[in-house]
Amino acid sequence: MLRVAIVGASGYIGGELLRLLHGHPRATVVAATSDRLAGRRVDGPHPNLRCHTDLSFVGHDAVEHVDADVLFLAAPHRETMGRMAGFLKLAETVIDLSGDFRLRDPDTYASYYGVPHAAPHLIPGFTTGLPEWHRAELAAADRISVPGCMATAGILAVRPLAEAGLIEGPVQVDARTGSSGSGASGGPAAAHAERSGALRVFAPSRHRHEAEIAQATGHTVRMTATGVEAVRGVQVVCHARLASGASERDVRAAFRAAYEDEPFVRVVARRQGLYRLPEPKILTGSNHCDVGFAVSADDGTAVLVGALDNLVKGGAGGAVQCLNVRFGWPERTGLEFPGLHPN
Repeated sequence: MLRVAIVGASGYIGGELLRLLHGHPRATVVAATSDRLAGRRVDGPHPNLRCHTDLSFVGHDAVEHVDADVLFLAAPHRETMGRMAGFLKLAETVIDLSGDFRLRDPDTYASYYGVPHAAPHLIPGFTTGLPEWHRAELAAADRISVPGCMATAGILAVRPLAEAGLIEGPVQVDARTGSSGSGASGGPAAAHAERSGALRVFAPSRHRHEAEIAQATGHTVRMTATGVEAVRGVQVVCHARLASGASERDVRAAFRAAYEDEPFVRVVARRQGLYRLPEPKILTGSNHCDVGFAVSADDGTAVLVGALDNLVKGGAGGAVQCLNVRFGWPERTGLEFPGLHPN
């Protein structure tokens, strides 16, 4: 059994890591950290784990004394980079879910996160934790940076066409996310009275995930992010101009070529039915990302859609999938749950 520790395990992503790893046949959680909840059982903030574990939180500093093979980092953006040098000494493999090592250019990081990068010399050592496009590198990677939830959906929706040379010019991304994307401490905007019934444009421009999509696709990206009433779920609707002569058949072929053998990406582009395009509602709890498209023959534009559960494929599930790739296990290990319907 692989020994794993989770830093920052009291939040939503930390809870999903605990849920998935406790059900993983080849991993055992030996430590879950939280300074605020040190000494308390993990099934307090994560009541779905009742009767599944007797584990209690330890303080962040206690992880230095834990014998772990893999360290999962679910610590906040802007804080993780300053502690990364220490984290790298604690386990052979480190899988980071913060935003601090996703962007390759420190200046781009500073532009989007508002602070200089504290450890730019460590950035080149990290591999992007998106197996669909970085599987070969991940198989030998000991420093892994998992993309953001909306970035994951956007990259998986746009990159097949970008790789095939089927789009030109900038891409406009309209992203929608549920309240869990704000984390367990989402502040006043996450309160039920403020969130219920809302369609709140909280990032009209320059959301940090737009930089990740641009980096992965090679196209200028402009992104708007809206908070919707759902708890879980991300949907991105991406607008792009097709290259001259590109057809709907070409678009479908690009998606098929990219994902026909992928265990967690499904191409959903039907002409009728309730779920004819990707919809996060049926993906709750699953590690799937559904992608789809619609092409307008009138003006040569394409709408590219991606949907996922932000806490699973867009976070903890994506990290566990990277773990499976890194250690040569079947990628579905511990991630077999198919989602719910109705939900």
